[in-house]
Amino acid sequence: MNLRKKHLHQAIALLCAGLAGTTAQADGAQKLGEVVVTSTTIDDRFESKRDEPSNISVISGKKIDAAHVENIMQVLQAIPGVTADLSSGEEIKIKLRGIENQRYMGEKPGVAIVIDGVPVFERTGKVNIGLDNIESIKVIKGGASYMFGDDGLAGAVIITTKRGAQYAGVTLGAEAGSYGFNKEVARAGLAGEMGSGHVQISKRQSDDYYYQSGYRNETVNGNFNLYLSDTSDLTFGFEKNQREKDKHGSVKGSIQAELDPTGTIGRDYARKFDVDLQKLNLTYSNSYAPNSNLLLLGYEYKDHTIFWSAPQRMNLDGSTNNDVNAYTVNNDYHQDQRGVKGEWRSGADKLGWLAGFDVRRNNYQNFNTAKVDYCSTYDYRKKTCTSVTRTGAVLSNDATDENVNAAYGELKFMPNQQWTLTFNGRYDNIGLDYSTGSIYNADINAMVKGFNAGKSFNVSSWRGGANYAASDSVSFYGNLSTGFRAPTADQLYRGSLSPTGKTENNTDLKPEQAINLEFGVRNKTELLGVGLDIDAAIFQIDRKDFIMSTLGQYGAGGKTIDKYDNIGGARNRGFELSLKSDRKREFTLDMAYTYISAFFTQYDAFYLPLGSPYVTNPVSALYNNTGRHIPRVSAHQLNSTVAWQPSSAFRVGLEMDAKSWAWADEINQEKQPGRTLFNLLANYDIKGDALVKGAKWSFFARIDNLFDRKYWVTARGTGDQGNYVTGVYDGVYNAQDPSIIVGRPRTWTAGVSATF
Repeated sequence: MNLRKKHLHQAIALLCAGLAGTTAQADGAQKLGEVVVTSTTIDDRFESKRDEPSNISVISGKKIDAAHVENIMQVLQAIPGVTADLSSGEEIKIKLRGIENQRYMGEKPGVAIVIDGVPVFERTGKVNIGLDNIESIKVIKGGASYMFGDDGLAGAVIITTKRGAQYAGVTLGAEAGSYGFNKEVARAGLAGEMGSGHVQISKRQSDDYYYQSGYRNETVNGNFNLYLSDTSDLTFGFEKNQREKDKHGSVKGSIQAELDPTGTIGRDYARKFDVDLQKLNLTYSNSYAPNSNLLLLGYEYKDHTIFWSAPQRMNLDGSTNNDVNAYTVNNDYHQDQRGVKGEWRSGADKLGWLAGFDVRRNNYQNFNTAKVDYCSTYDYRKKTCTSVTRTGAVLSNDATDENVNAAYGELKFMPNQQWTLTFNGRYDNIGLDYSTGSIYNADINAMVKGFNAGKSFNVSSWRGGANYAASDSVSFYGNLSTGFRAPTADQLYRGSLSPTGKTENNTDLKPEQAINLEFGVRNKTELLGVGLDIDAAIFQIDRKDFIMSTLGQYGAGGKTIDKYDNIGGARNRGFELSLKSDRKREFTLDMAYTYISAFFTQYDAFYLPLGSPYVTNPVSALYNNTGRHIPRVSAHQLNSTVAWQPSSAFRVGLEMDAKSWAWADEINQEKQPGRTLFNLLANYDIKGDALVKGAKWSFFARIDNLFDRKYWVTARGTGDQGNYVTGVYDGVYNAQDPSIIVGRPRTWTAGVSATF
């Protein structure tokens, strides 16, 4: 290795893994006077748990590649505490410890999602990341706003994309599977005295199991690293991603789930998603001394999404319209995220520190128009259309400028060999400038004038924690941390956006707050001569100033005025256990167990819709949900994998993933059944000159839902719904009303890749 690359690699290791001064410390030994801060919001390439006061899990890109999964949840379910929303295809909304499991529309997930240092928010709240371009995933649980700002209520998921000299050469791969699934990947990279880089092209598509739920994903990405000196480098990353996705695969009620699990009857609320994503980032790193480093990051992230929404239920003549392609709204959404971040870390004697800044300039634009002429209000007694929205009518035309100016830091103090004390703090100034043009409002059958408004919030967040090293193999940790979520423009200005006489603005909204308490233990031990890595934690998350509608979450038809207010509260508490055996042995075991108790501590009013919502005075029933369990949070989750690897070339693993039942609704009436699934994966690698000189070949086969069990992925009940065949409302909420996504039957995937 040349001198420049050697020094650069040492600098990177110091920065990301917290090695204090010399490579001899890589074995985890601690020395007073060499305290190093390992936290970073910019560059997170290596696992570092030692001295950390929070629960952390890391999954390597190699493990993700070897798993050959269709969606990222198939990997994340091996981490305790991950509770995610999943529909068809690759779509996933990552959630932690049951936070925000009651919401499933386009809301933020309560988790900071960070990709290559960029705090990413997508309109749907879901994560769109190429599975073939992941270097590592780090999950930090507990409040994470102290490092990442807005929406770090329950933690952070930090995704780092592939980079480095290890991707020199050429890699080709192809996969095929059930329901027309196929994937092709091609990557070419080089490495030399001046740096390294690679470009990757991937394509995956499937007809999918569900009716009209096919998807297609084409991605071009790359990363280039330029060595500027022995201690500094410049890294440029890019990604261009085009995604097409149709329905989400939902059905209505338990009868349709049994008789029509793919959803051939009925329509999703939204269809025909066409998503164009672009990511650009440039990172500068310089290690000025053995324990001092500067990081600077500039980025741009663009999201352009168009889709259909709002199925057309009535024709202009009053007759019912059940055409699967009859939708009334064209949605056009633009999002631009731009920003710069900087961090300086250093240390002296028993103290290490980090200081950083985070400047964001984000813009969000909605422009929605009527797709067809449709009946916007209807007289059910006379069975006539009373008002018509014409094709091209502007239904929404708004823009939000979000300006974030933040400063954050960390202090790490080691008073002796055993104790490490950590304190983090962050201050955010968040400014929202909102503007809207004139739009047509069908509720009042008139044009509504545009308006401009602005609001700013100043929010502080922090973490205090400690780690006690009882021995070389056992350490105890604990922390108290906070998270927050700022109000959105829609929540602030609901009355102006939808002036029906039953809605109001609330510019006095405060940011939501969450406080997290966590205690845990890490232990490297042996059982019957087998090495085990154990991590166990207990936690409690209390949320206050919960922002929600005065009608309740997805409530409707109440006699009260509809506006958003700080009127909710929730508590999530539980236990997590992770156990991993020595991966070098012939037989291995990985296990992740989670227990969660999640309930509302304040939720005084929820108006459950009963009967048709399209009549003049919709009927609803008032519920007090205080003390009720948060829906879709299973009390028990267990994931385990037993694997056999008789040689370094062959490995076969049997995975079990089990969840107990959960409530499907906030009133705790209908249930989502529990399920236990088994998945089988086999990998076989050939190295050397067996097939092609100097090539490495990898073959795999995977079977999901091995025993072909029937189960539900999720169930979401918010009120009475029309019959899935006739569309008629019966005025009763029961098991035939929740929206359900039925799990896929047994599926298979197989493929091969070669690296030259």
